[in-house]
Amino acid sequence: MVRIWHISDTHSYHGLLKVPEGIDIVISSGDCSNYRDPYRNSNEVKDFIAWYASLDIRNKIYVAGNHDTSIEKRLITRSDFSNNGIIYLENESIELEGLKIWGSPFTPSFCDWSFMKAREKLHTLWGTIPDNTDVVVVHGPPKRILDLSYDRQNNLEFCGCQALYKRVTSMKNLKAVLFGHIHNCQDIVNAGTRILTRSDTIYSNGSVVTDGKFGMLSSNGNILEL
Repeated sequence: MVRIWHISDTHSYHGLLKVPEGIDIVISSGDCSNYRDPYRNSNEVKDFIAWYASLDIRNKIYVAGNHDTSIEKRLITRSDFSNNGIIYLENESIELEGLKIWGSPFTPSFCDWSFMKAREKLHTLWGTIPDNTDVVVVHGPPKRILDLSYDRQNNLEFCGCQALYKRVTSMKNLKAVLFGHIHNCQDIVNAGTRILTRSDTIYSNGSVVTDGKFGMLSSNGNILEL
């Protein structure tokens, strides 16, 4: 049994998290930062890296999010993570604690942030996920799974990626899909886990903030036992 602590969308409030004990792998699905300006953003990411490195957890994984502009612009590089004992994944796999883990930062295009692709092109990327993957770590959710929010006209919308949904639900031995990106908002709770009918795959939205209420946490992430 491998215990995973999954967090996402800490948006510079990582210091408020309560670090659980007995964790084998901590995984962040991105958006440790806020600023669009990559130079200001880089200071936020460096602060997160220092905190992440200090955790008494032997395995640490980071996948970037759309707010992590300094990572996309390579002001923060892979070595900034690896030199601090953190594994950075960008469209690639690693095996840890007997689990094959694949990670990617990309989400469907929205408001010209980082690591975004047009929805009609994302199926090509998801097609590169190896069939024998145990855990998929992405920034954004699959369509209709813990992804409900309001659009600019204040209408409810499922914001996730349909191509990602098709890919992960076709993978027979997939144990978990970890993501964030779509926070809690108003009366909607997206943070948490879900298992679909006729499947054992765990879907985890690890976002820890609520839209419009930054500065305090609405979740402490999710713990998965695989």
